[in-house]
Amino acid sequence: MVGVGRGAQAGVLIKNAEALERMEKIDTLVVDKTGTLTEGKPKVVSIVPAAGFEDNAILRLAASVERASEHPLADAIVRAANERNLNLGPVEAFDSPTGKGAAGTVDGKSIVLGNAKYLASIGIETAALDDRAERLRADGATVINIAIDNKLAGLFAIADPSSRRRRRP
Repeated sequence: MVGVGRGAQAGVLIKNAEALERMEKIDTLVVDKTGTLTEGKPKVVSIVPAAGFEDNAILRLAASVERASEHPLADAIVRAANERNLNLGPVEAFDSPTGKGAAGTVDGKSIVLGNAKYLASIGIETAALDDRAERLRADGATVINIAIDNKLAGLFAIADPSSRRRRRP
């Protein structure tokens, strides 16, 4: 977990500790010349609000919390809010448990961001959007859940846009 945290500080996104442990054994990297390489700048590619919530509202609250974080995924959420010219609010009681997510209070509302396992560990049910989250992950996105006042409010799909090289016909 320390390695994942240190990587995040350097702008390197590591999906989990097991992936980092496996990397120790790698001595060769092969890249398909017709494939894609990532830019290293994760971006919000989809916002999925839960019933009763609106995408700009959950993005504003998420970005208000995440701007206190230095994680690359947090930066992607903040950039998405800035692109939409959303006015971010001040965050109180900010917390960022290592490898789990972020939490804080914005406009008097309790905001929690993280994966489904983290939200479940604090008693927040995510089942309503689990199928959608799985489809987004299958497309290569990292999914961040947002809960507002202990209720699932939506998902953010974050992916690294590809730098495509010219392909042969």
